[in-house]
Amino acid sequence: MPTPHNQASYGEIAKTVLMPGDPLRAKFIAETFLKDPVQFNTVRNMFGYTGTYEGKRVSVMGSGMGMPSIGIYSYELYTQYGVESIIRVGSCGSMNKDLKIYDVLNVTGAFSESTYAYLQSGDTEKIQRPTPELVERLKKSAEELGIEMQEGTVSSGDVFYYDPSVFEERFQTLLDNGCVAAEMESFALFHNAKVTGKKAACLLTVSDSMITHEETTAEERQSSFTGMMKIALGAIEE
Repeated sequence: MPTPHNQASYGEIAKTVLMPGDPLRAKFIAETFLKDPVQFNTVRNMFGYTGTYEGKRVSVMGSGMGMPSIGIYSYELYTQYGVESIIRVGSCGSMNKDLKIYDVLNVTGAFSESTYAYLQSGDTEKIQRPTPELVERLKKSAEELGIEMQEGTVSSGDVFYYDPSVFEERFQTLLDNGCVAAEMESFALFHNAKVTGKKAACLLTVSDSMITHEETTAEERQSSFTGMMKIALGAIEE
């Protein structure tokens, strides 16, 4: 039955969901890649669609920005809609000179100083991990498509705009914990998959660089990150 955040009925959402942060990116994916997409959610304009890709049923839905937002949507999908796998397809800021604009990153761990996991379940782990099986499926999909993909740990932060007085210290902490890029959602997604016994992975496209200070536009982030979208769709299970 519907939740306060999702008007879909049980069965309208596929077992695998691609989850961009931007609901307009969800709309773009549905209209560009899915056959006969049907919209299942418009609550809060957090658009969700179900269709097929190469004969496989799949859904795509926005998560919003930050861990509280993706925490709500992914937990409901796992526990109330029978979803088995969620693949986040988002953007990130590079913290590494070798990770350049438009590069695709297959996330192998999400470091965070957030209290999300602790408050949700008492989990004190600072690094949450994706499902190894899904990570391998994404690697295989990228290889079959001939799309180069990097791997690494990301920072999932609660803060986008740091006060200048603490920025250098916070940045160094992330580097010390092996982070190559920064985003704001995957830590909560991986945790939710762990506590519900489901699967999760995360693909990110570099939208800006903290090293070179290059950046993409909002429109480019919405509709131009097609490489990771194709990789994620190619990893859908039968």
